Amino acid sequence: MTEQNALLRRIRVWLVFFIVCLVLSGATAFPLVTEMRLAHDALTGWASPVADAFPGLLEWIERVRAGLDTADSRYPFLLYGTDWLAFAHLVIAVAFYGPYRDPVRNVWVVDFGMIACAGIVPLALICGPIRDIPVWWSLIDMSFGVFGVVPLLVVRRQIKRLEALTEPVMTVRRTLPV
Repeated sequence: MTEQNALLRRIRVWLVFFIVCLVLSGATAFPLVTEMRLAHDALTGWASPVADAFPGLLEWIERVRAGLDTADSRYPFLLYGTDWLAFAHLVIAVAFYGPYRDPVRNVWVVDFGMIACAGIVPLALICGPIRDIPVWWSLIDMSFGVFGVVPLLVVRRQIKRLEALTEPVMTVRRTLPV
């Protein structure tokens, strides 16, 4: 296997990992009401030692569950916003097929992803307090950007190495004075 093929394989493995994470993140935004019911049932049942160790977690899950239950029963159209959030994750995942197919030509998608990951931090820092989100939850949200950028940094570095290996040799043409 040539170095180019090995790099391309590693790039594609990291991209598939990133795409799967985006799809899972998006897919879990659809059934929020059910997920919060399951989380609450777990924290008051089999996972009660976790709730005992982190009492703020159970309070937060109860608050979120109550809000989602109210929205679901009285204002279901509000949950349409999280459907769009889920859809956005899926669309962004599809965009990463470009670098999967041709990494060098589509490195800009990886750059876009890194910018999006960086944007998570100020969004959480600004909107978290405005929306009365606990600081520890905002830190969890920010971790998605911090951990999300890691595979993209690896992929970008590997794409640049691949680009250097595949760059055509440029010849310098001299023009003689007439």
